Amino acid sequence: MSDSKNQVEAFKALVNWLREAIREPEQFTLSYAAEFSAFVRFNHAKVRQAGQVQQASIGFKLINEGRHADLDITLSGDAQVDLQRLAEGLQQLRDTLPLLPQDPYLLLNYTGWQSKSVQEHPLPDTEQVVAEITQAAEGLDLVGFYAAGPISRGFASSSGAFGWHQANSFNFDFSLFHENGQAVKASFAGHDWNSEAFAKRFQQAREQLAFLGRPLRTLAPGQYRAYLAPAALEEIMGMLSWGGFSAQSIASKSSPLQKLYGGDNAFSPLVSLDEKVSGSLSPAFSGEGYPRSDLALIVGGKAGAQMVSSRSAAEYGLTANGASGGEMPGALNMAAGTLPDAEILKQLGTGLYISNLWYLNYSDQPMARMTGMTRFATFWVENGEIQAPVSTMRFDDSAYSLLGSQLEALTEERELLLSASTYSQRATASALLPGALISRLTLTL
Repeated sequence: MSDSKNQVEAFKALVNWLREAIREPEQFTLSYAAEFSAFVRFNHAKVRQAGQVQQASIGFKLINEGRHADLDITLSGDAQVDLQRLAEGLQQLRDTLPLLPQDPYLLLNYTGWQSKSVQEHPLPDTEQVVAEITQAAEGLDLVGFYAAGPISRGFASSSGAFGWHQANSFNFDFSLFHENGQAVKASFAGHDWNSEAFAKRFQQAREQLAFLGRPLRTLAPGQYRAYLAPAALEEIMGMLSWGGFSAQSIASKSSPLQKLYGGDNAFSPLVSLDEKVSGSLSPAFSGEGYPRSDLALIVGGKAGAQMVSSRSAAEYGLTANGASGGEMPGALNMAAGTLPDAEILKQLGTGLYISNLWYLNYSDQPMARMTGMTRFATFWVENGEIQAPVSTMRFDDSAYSLLGSQLEALTEERELLLSASTYSQRATASALLPGALISRLTLTL
Protein backbone atom coordinates (compact mmCIF):
# COMPACT_ATOMS: atom_id res chain seq x y z
CA MET A 1 0.00 0.00 0.00
CA SER A 2 3.01 2.32 0.31
CA ASP A 3 3.10 2.83 -3.45
CA SER A 4 1.05 5.87 -4.47
CA LYS A 5 -0.03 4.20 -7.74
CA ASN A 6 -1.43 1.14 -5.94
CA GLN A 7 -3.24 3.37 -3.47
CA VAL A 8 -4.87 5.43 -6.25
CA GLU A 9 -6.01 2.27 -8.02
CA ALA A 10 -7.43 0.80 -4.81
CA PHE A 11 -9.30 4.05 -4.10
CA LYS A 12 -10.61 4.27 -7.69
CA ALA A 13 -11.92 0.72 -7.48
CA LEU A 14 -14.01 1.65 -4.43
CA VAL A 15 -15.25 4.84 -6.12
CA ASN A 16 -16.25 2.99 -9.30
CA TRP A 17 -18.10 0.34 -7.31
CA LEU A 18 -19.97 3.04 -5.38
CA ARG A 19 -20.93 4.93 -8.55
CA GLU A 20 -22.62 1.75 -9.79
CA ALA A 21 -24.21 0.90 -6.44
CA ILE A 22 -26.02 4.13 -5.57
CA ARG A 23 -29.61 4.68 -6.70
CA GLU A 24 -31.27 7.91 -7.82
CA PRO A 25 -31.49 10.42 -6.12
CA GLU A 26 -28.66 9.28 -3.79
CA GLN A 27 -25.32 11.02 -3.94
CA PHE A 28 -22.03 10.39 -2.20
CA THR A 29 -18.65 11.82 -1.30
CA LEU A 30 -15.71 9.58 -0.47
CA SER A 31 -12.50 10.85 1.09
CA TYR A 32 -9.31 8.85 1.52
CA ALA A 33 -6.46 9.16 4.04
CA ALA A 34 -3.35 7.00 4.27
CA GLU A 35 0.16 7.12 5.64
CA PHE A 36 3.28 4.99 5.52
CA SER A 37 5.33 6.28 8.43
CA ALA A 38 8.61 5.54 10.11
CA PHE A 39 8.68 6.49 13.80
CA VAL A 40 11.81 6.64 15.96
CA ARG A 41 11.82 7.62 19.64
CA PHE A 42 15.02 8.81 21.33
CA ASN A 43 15.86 9.05 25.03
CA HIS A 44 19.26 9.95 26.50
CA ALA A 45 20.38 10.39 22.85
CA LYS A 46 19.80 6.71 22.07
CA VAL A 47 17.13 5.01 19.99
CA ARG A 48 14.60 3.51 22.40
CA GLN A 49 11.87 2.54 19.96
CA ALA A 50 11.63 2.29 16.19
CA GLY A 51 8.73 1.13 14.09
CA GLN A 52 6.58 1.62 11.04
CA VAL A 53 2.90 2.37 10.67
CA GLN A 54 0.94 1.69 7.51
CA GLN A 55 -2.72 2.58 7.53
CA ALA A 56 -5.54 3.76 5.26
CA SER A 57 -9.16 4.72 5.79
CA ILE A 58 -12.08 6.26 3.92
CA GLY A 59 -14.70 8.76 5.01
CA PHE A 60 -18.02 7.94 3.33
CA LYS A 61 -20.93 10.40 3.18
CA LEU A 62 -24.28 9.36 1.69
CA ILE A 63 -26.74 12.11 0.76
CA ASN A 64 -30.42 11.74 -0.15
CA GLU A 65 -32.67 14.79 -0.66
CA GLY A 66 -31.01 17.01 1.94
CA ARG A 67 -30.37 14.25 4.46
CA HIS A 68 -26.82 13.00 4.96
CA ALA A 69 -24.90 10.61 7.20
CA ASP A 70 -21.21 9.78 7.54
CA LEU A 71 -19.16 6.69 8.24
CA ASP A 72 -15.41 6.12 8.64
CA ILE A 73 -14.14 2.79 7.37
CA THR A 74 -10.66 1.39 8.03
CA LEU A 75 -9.20 -0.29 4.94
CA SER A 76 -7.39 -3.62 5.07
CA GLY A 77 -5.52 -3.39 1.77
CA ASP A 78 -7.33 -6.51 0.52
CA ALA A 79 -9.59 -5.35 -2.36
CA GLN A 80 -12.38 -7.89 -1.68
CA VAL A 81 -12.50 -7.23 2.06
CA ASP A 82 -12.56 -3.46 1.50
CA LEU A 83 -15.39 -3.69 -1.04
CA GLN A 84 -17.34 -5.79 1.45
CA ARG A 85 -16.81 -3.15 4.16
CA LEU A 86 -17.96 -0.40 1.80
CA ALA A 87 -21.06 -2.39 0.78
CA GLU A 88 -21.98 -2.94 4.44
CA GLY A 89 -21.35 0.76 5.09
CA LEU A 90 -23.68 1.73 2.25
CA GLN A 91 -26.46 -0.40 3.71
CA GLN A 92 -25.88 1.05 7.17
CA LEU A 93 -26.09 4.65 5.88
CA ARG A 94 -29.20 3.83 3.82
CA ASP A 95 -30.88 2.53 6.97
CA THR A 96 -29.85 5.65 8.92
CA LEU A 97 -30.84 8.42 6.47
CA PRO A 98 -34.66 8.22 6.86
CA LEU A 99 -34.23 8.77 10.61
CA LEU A 100 -32.44 12.12 10.11
CA PRO A 101 -33.83 15.62 9.47
CA GLN A 102 -32.92 17.55 6.33
CA ASP A 103 -29.88 19.81 6.69
CA PRO A 104 -30.63 23.41 5.62
CA TYR A 105 -26.93 24.27 5.30
CA LEU A 106 -25.83 21.33 3.19
CA LEU A 107 -24.10 22.79 0.13
CA LEU A 108 -22.64 20.20 -2.22
CA ASN A 109 -20.16 20.94 -4.95
CA TYR A 110 -21.63 19.58 -8.18
CA THR A 111 -18.61 20.31 -10.39
CA GLY A 112 -16.53 17.40 -11.65
CA TRP A 113 -13.17 19.01 -10.83
CA GLN A 114 -9.93 17.00 -11.10
CA SER A 115 -6.79 17.55 -9.04
CA LYS A 116 -3.56 15.58 -8.78
CA SER A 117 -0.38 16.34 -6.90
CA VAL A 118 2.26 13.75 -6.10
CA GLN A 119 5.42 15.16 -4.52
CA GLU A 120 8.30 12.89 -5.39
CA HIS A 121 10.81 14.33 -2.89
CA PRO A 122 12.98 11.35 -1.95
CA LEU A 123 12.79 10.99 1.81
CA PRO A 124 15.97 10.59 3.82
CA ASP A 125 17.11 7.11 4.70
CA THR A 126 16.02 6.53 8.32
CA GLU A 127 19.32 4.86 9.24
CA GLN A 128 21.29 7.85 7.92
CA VAL A 129 19.08 10.28 9.89
CA VAL A 130 19.41 8.25 13.10
CA ALA A 131 23.21 8.15 12.65
CA GLU A 132 23.35 11.96 12.21
CA ILE A 133 21.12 12.58 15.23
CA THR A 134 23.02 10.24 17.58
CA GLN A 135 26.34 11.65 16.41
CA ALA A 136 25.20 15.27 16.94
CA ALA A 137 23.79 14.42 20.37
CA GLU A 138 26.89 12.61 21.61
CA GLY A 139 27.23 13.22 25.36
CA LEU A 140 23.94 15.14 25.61
CA ASP A 141 20.61 14.25 27.21
CA LEU A 142 18.43 14.35 24.11
CA VAL A 143 14.79 13.31 24.07
CA GLY A 144 13.10 13.32 20.70
CA PHE A 145 10.68 11.89 18.21
CA TYR A 146 11.29 11.45 14.49
CA ALA A 147 8.40 10.79 12.09
CA ALA A 148 8.70 10.53 8.32
CA GLY A 149 7.05 9.11 5.26
CA PRO A 150 4.45 9.75 2.56
CA ILE A 151 0.94 10.94 3.46
CA SER A 152 -1.84 10.44 0.90
CA ARG A 153 -5.25 12.10 0.63
CA GLY A 154 -8.00 11.45 -1.91
CA PHE A 155 -11.50 12.66 -2.69
CA ALA A 156 -14.26 11.59 -5.06
CA SER A 157 -17.93 12.43 -5.47
CA SER A 158 -20.96 11.20 -7.38
CA SER A 159 -20.66 14.42 -9.43
CA GLY A 160 -17.42 13.13 -10.97
CA ALA A 161 -14.92 15.11 -8.90
CA PHE A 162 -11.64 13.35 -8.22
CA GLY A 163 -8.63 14.55 -6.24
CA TRP A 164 -5.39 12.86 -5.28
CA HIS A 165 -2.56 14.23 -3.14
CA GLN A 166 0.64 12.70 -1.83
CA ALA A 167 3.31 14.58 0.09
CA ASN A 168 6.49 13.30 1.67
CA SER A 169 7.76 14.87 4.86
CA PHE A 170 9.84 14.34 7.98
CA ASN A 171 9.65 16.00 11.38
CA PHE A 172 12.22 15.69 14.16
CA ASP A 173 10.87 17.17 17.38
CA PHE A 174 13.49 17.19 20.16
CA SER A 175 14.58 18.63 23.50
CA LEU A 176 18.04 18.90 25.07
CA PHE A 177 18.03 18.69 28.86
CA HIS A 178 20.52 20.37 31.18
CA GLU A 179 21.44 18.47 34.33
CA ASN A 180 19.61 21.19 36.33
CA GLY A 181 16.33 20.12 34.71
CA GLN A 182 16.06 23.07 32.28
CA ALA A 183 15.58 22.26 28.59
CA VAL A 184 15.90 23.65 25.08
CA LYS A 185 13.15 22.54 22.70
CA ALA A 186 13.59 22.59 18.94
CA SER A 187 12.41 20.96 15.76
CA PHE A 188 13.76 20.29 12.29
CA ALA A 189 11.26 19.50 9.54
CA GLY A 190 10.79 19.56 5.81
CA HIS A 191 10.61 17.55 2.60
CA ASP A 192 14.27 16.71 2.10
CA TRP A 193 16.80 16.24 4.89
CA ASN A 194 19.70 18.67 4.59
CA SER A 195 22.61 17.54 6.78
CA GLU A 196 24.18 21.01 6.86
CA ALA A 197 20.90 22.70 7.87
CA PHE A 198 20.31 20.06 10.55
CA ALA A 199 23.83 20.55 11.96
CA LYS A 200 23.24 24.33 12.11
CA ARG A 201 19.86 23.93 13.85
CA PHE A 202 21.35 21.46 16.34
CA GLN A 203 24.34 23.70 17.03
CA GLN A 204 21.97 26.56 17.92
CA ALA A 205 20.14 24.33 20.43
CA ARG A 206 23.47 23.18 21.84
CA GLU A 207 24.68 26.76 22.36
CA GLN A 208 21.42 27.67 24.13
CA LEU A 209 21.80 24.59 26.35
CA ALA A 210 25.16 25.88 27.60
CA PHE A 211 23.54 29.18 28.74
CA LEU A 212 20.92 27.24 30.74
CA GLY A 213 23.66 26.35 33.22
CA ARG A 214 23.88 29.98 34.39
CA PRO A 215 21.89 31.17 37.44
CA LEU A 216 18.25 32.01 36.63
CA ARG A 217 17.36 35.69 36.31
CA THR A 218 13.96 36.75 37.68
CA LEU A 219 12.42 39.80 36.01
CA ALA A 220 9.98 42.25 37.54
CA PRO A 221 6.63 42.55 35.73
CA GLY A 222 6.73 45.32 33.12
CA GLN A 223 7.41 46.00 29.47
CA TYR A 224 10.48 44.64 27.74
CA ARG A 225 12.02 44.54 24.30
CA ALA A 226 11.67 41.00 23.03
CA TYR A 227 12.54 38.66 20.20
CA LEU A 228 10.04 35.90 19.48
CA ALA A 229 11.62 32.92 17.69
CA PRO A 230 9.45 31.25 14.98
CA ALA A 231 8.24 28.55 17.41
CA ALA A 232 7.03 31.25 19.84
CA LEU A 233 5.37 33.20 17.02
CA GLU A 234 3.66 29.97 15.91
CA GLU A 235 1.83 29.82 19.27
CA ILE A 236 0.47 33.33 18.72
CA MET A 237 -0.52 32.61 15.11
CA GLY A 238 -2.14 29.38 16.28
CA MET A 239 -4.32 31.33 18.71
CA LEU A 240 -5.30 33.84 16.00
CA SER A 241 -6.12 30.96 13.63
CA TRP A 242 -8.65 29.69 16.16
CA GLY A 243 -11.65 31.44 14.62
CA GLY A 244 -9.65 34.48 13.50
CA PHE A 245 -10.02 33.99 9.76
CA SER A 246 -13.25 31.98 9.94
CA ALA A 247 -16.16 33.35 7.87
CA GLN A 248 -18.57 31.88 10.41
CA SER A 249 -16.82 33.61 13.35
CA ILE A 250 -16.58 36.91 11.47
CA ALA A 251 -20.26 36.77 10.45
CA SER A 252 -21.33 35.96 14.01
CA LYS A 253 -19.00 38.69 15.38
CA SER A 254 -17.03 36.27 17.56
CA SER A 255 -13.72 36.35 15.70
CA PRO A 256 -10.65 37.49 17.67
CA LEU A 257 -9.78 39.46 14.49
CA GLN A 258 -13.22 41.14 14.26
CA LYS A 259 -11.65 44.60 14.47
CA LEU A 260 -9.18 43.75 11.68
CA TYR A 261 -11.96 42.57 9.35
CA GLY A 262 -14.11 45.56 10.39
CA GLY A 263 -11.30 47.92 9.42
CA ASP A 264 -11.04 49.36 12.98
CA ASN A 265 -7.60 47.88 13.62
CA ALA A 266 -4.59 46.81 11.60
CA PHE A 267 -1.33 44.97 11.96
CA SER A 268 2.04 46.36 10.92
CA PRO A 269 2.52 46.76 7.13
CA LEU A 270 5.33 44.19 7.59
CA VAL A 271 2.72 41.48 8.25
CA SER A 272 1.44 39.52 5.27
CA LEU A 273 -0.05 36.10 5.85
CA ASP A 274 -1.19 33.50 3.33
CA GLU A 275 -2.92 30.17 3.48
CA LYS A 276 -0.44 28.70 0.99
CA VAL A 277 -1.80 25.36 -0.15
CA SER A 278 0.44 25.06 -3.21
CA GLY A 279 3.62 23.11 -2.47
CA SER A 280 2.51 22.40 1.11
CA LEU A 281 1.70 19.10 2.81
CA SER A 282 -2.01 19.95 2.63
CA PRO A 283 -4.13 18.68 -0.28
CA ALA A 284 -5.49 21.18 -2.83
CA PHE A 285 -9.05 20.07 -1.99
CA SER A 286 -11.11 19.85 1.18
CA GLY A 287 -12.79 16.84 2.73
CA GLU A 288 -16.08 18.51 1.71
CA GLY A 289 -15.09 18.37 -1.95
CA TYR A 290 -14.13 21.95 -2.74
CA PRO A 291 -10.86 22.81 -4.49
CA ARG A 292 -8.48 24.85 -2.30
CA SER A 293 -6.26 27.56 -3.63
CA ASP A 294 -3.85 29.99 -1.99
CA LEU A 295 -5.57 32.75 0.02
CA ALA A 296 -4.07 36.08 1.07
CA LEU A 297 -5.44 36.34 4.64
CA ILE A 298 -3.55 39.48 5.70
CA VAL A 299 -2.03 41.83 3.13
CA GLY A 300 0.40 44.45 4.42
CA GLY A 301 -1.28 44.45 7.84
CA LYS A 302 -4.84 44.74 6.44
CA ALA A 303 -7.58 42.10 6.31
CA GLY A 304 -7.69 39.97 3.18
CA ALA A 305 -9.64 36.82 2.40
CA GLN A 306 -11.70 34.80 4.87
CA MET A 307 -11.79 31.02 5.14
CA VAL A 308 -15.19 29.90 3.91
CA SER A 309 -16.48 26.35 4.36
CA SER A 310 -19.51 25.09 2.46
CA ARG A 311 -21.76 25.49 5.52
CA SER A 312 -20.77 29.14 6.01
CA ALA A 313 -21.26 29.70 2.28
CA ALA A 314 -24.80 28.31 2.54
CA GLU A 315 -25.65 30.18 5.74
CA TYR A 316 -24.21 33.60 4.86
CA GLY A 317 -24.48 33.65 1.06
CA LEU A 318 -20.71 33.48 0.52
CA THR A 319 -18.56 31.52 -1.93
CA ALA A 320 -16.93 28.40 -0.49
CA ASN A 321 -13.15 28.40 -0.95
CA GLY A 322 -12.20 24.96 0.32
CA ALA A 323 -11.87 25.73 4.02
CA SER A 324 -12.52 22.75 6.29
CA GLY A 325 -15.45 22.71 8.72
CA GLY A 326 -13.31 24.38 11.41
CA GLU A 327 -12.25 27.14 8.97
CA MET A 328 -8.69 27.13 10.29
CA PRO A 329 -5.62 27.62 8.10
CA GLY A 330 -3.64 24.43 7.47
CA ALA A 331 -0.67 25.87 5.56
CA LEU A 332 0.23 29.22 7.12
CA ASN A 333 2.91 31.22 5.36
CA MET A 334 4.07 34.56 6.74
CA ALA A 335 6.15 36.84 4.52
CA ALA A 336 9.79 37.17 5.57
CA GLY A 337 11.31 40.42 6.75
CA THR A 338 14.82 41.88 6.37
CA LEU A 339 16.47 41.10 9.73
CA PRO A 340 19.33 38.59 9.16
CA ASP A 341 19.49 35.77 11.73
CA ALA A 342 23.08 36.72 12.56
CA GLU A 343 21.91 40.21 13.63
CA ILE A 344 19.04 39.17 15.95
CA LEU A 345 20.87 39.57 19.28
CA LYS A 346 22.57 42.80 18.19
CA GLN A 347 19.28 44.36 17.07
CA LEU A 348 17.54 43.16 20.24
CA GLY A 349 20.25 44.91 22.27
CA THR A 350 18.85 44.52 25.78
CA GLY A 351 15.72 42.47 26.34
CA LEU A 352 14.21 38.99 26.15
CA TYR A 353 15.01 36.21 23.68
CA ILE A 354 11.95 33.94 23.74
CA SER A 355 12.29 30.51 22.12
CA ASN A 356 8.85 29.10 23.00
CA LEU A 357 5.51 30.09 24.49
CA TRP A 358 2.77 27.83 25.81
CA TYR A 359 -0.58 27.63 27.61
CA LEU A 360 -1.92 30.53 25.53
CA ASN A 361 -5.48 31.75 25.92
CA TYR A 362 -7.41 34.95 25.31
CA SER A 363 -7.58 37.51 28.11
CA ASP A 364 -9.70 39.84 25.94
CA GLN A 365 -10.79 38.14 22.74
CA PRO A 366 -12.38 41.13 20.89
CA MET A 367 -9.05 42.99 21.32
CA ALA A 368 -7.05 39.90 20.25
CA ARG A 369 -5.40 40.15 23.65
CA MET A 370 -3.78 36.93 24.80
CA THR A 371 -1.91 35.61 27.78
CA GLY A 372 0.49 32.71 28.15
CA MET A 373 3.75 31.57 29.66
CA THR A 374 7.34 31.62 28.47
CA ARG A 375 8.70 28.12 28.15
CA PHE A 376 12.05 26.37 27.75
CA ALA A 377 14.95 28.53 26.59
CA THR A 378 14.03 32.15 27.36
CA PHE A 379 17.09 34.37 27.90
CA TRP A 380 17.94 37.80 29.22
CA VAL A 381 20.13 39.63 26.69
CA GLU A 382 22.28 42.71 27.37
CA ASN A 383 24.16 44.67 24.69
CA GLY A 384 23.51 41.91 22.15
CA GLU A 385 24.83 39.07 24.34
CA ILE A 386 22.94 36.35 26.20
CA GLN A 387 23.48 36.84 29.95
CA ALA A 388 21.19 34.40 31.74
CA PRO A 389 18.15 32.15 31.44
CA VAL A 390 14.95 33.80 32.70
CA SER A 391 12.55 32.11 35.10
CA THR A 392 9.10 31.38 33.69
CA MET A 393 7.02 34.53 33.19
CA ARG A 394 3.44 35.27 32.13
CA PHE A 395 2.83 37.68 29.27
CA ASP A 396 -0.44 39.48 28.53
CA ASP A 397 -0.55 41.53 25.35
CA SER A 398 -2.60 42.23 22.25
CA ALA A 399 -1.69 40.82 18.85
CA TYR A 400 -2.40 44.33 17.49
CA SER A 401 0.50 45.53 19.62
CA LEU A 402 2.89 42.58 19.15
CA LEU A 403 2.35 42.34 15.38
CA GLY A 404 1.25 45.97 14.96
CA SER A 405 2.45 49.14 16.68
CA GLN A 406 5.35 47.42 18.49
CA LEU A 407 6.64 45.21 15.67
CA GLU A 408 10.09 46.42 14.61
CA ALA A 409 11.27 43.70 12.26
CA LEU A 410 10.73 40.19 10.97
CA THR A 411 13.65 37.88 10.16
CA GLU A 412 14.92 37.19 6.66
CA GLU A 413 15.10 33.45 7.32
CA ARG A 414 11.96 31.49 8.10
CA GLU A 415 11.46 28.16 9.81
CA LEU A 416 9.11 25.45 8.56
CA LEU A 417 7.17 24.11 11.54
CA LEU A 418 5.13 20.97 10.90
CA SER A 419 2.44 19.78 13.24
CA ALA A 420 3.94 17.04 15.43
CA SER A 421 0.48 15.59 16.05
CA THR A 422 0.20 11.88 15.31
CA TYR A 423 -3.15 11.41 17.04
CA SER A 424 -4.94 8.73 14.93
CA GLN A 425 -2.76 9.77 11.96
CA ARG A 426 0.08 12.15 11.08
CA ALA A 427 -1.20 15.69 10.60
CA THR A 428 -0.62 17.77 7.45
CA ALA A 429 -0.74 21.24 9.07
CA SER A 430 2.31 23.45 8.62
CA ALA A 431 3.53 26.99 9.26
CA LEU A 432 6.42 28.79 7.55
CA LEU A 433 7.26 31.68 9.87
CA PRO A 434 9.98 34.26 10.53
CA GLY A 435 11.04 35.43 13.98
CA ALA A 436 9.73 38.78 15.25
CA LEU A 437 11.55 41.65 16.98
CA ILE A 438 9.15 43.53 19.25
CA SER A 439 9.92 46.84 20.95
CA ARG A 440 7.52 46.22 23.85
CA LEU A 441 6.10 43.03 25.31
CA THR A 442 4.11 43.15 28.55
CA LEU A 443 5.00 40.68 31.30
CA THR A 444 2.47 40.52 34.12
CA LEU A 445 3.99 38.11 36.66
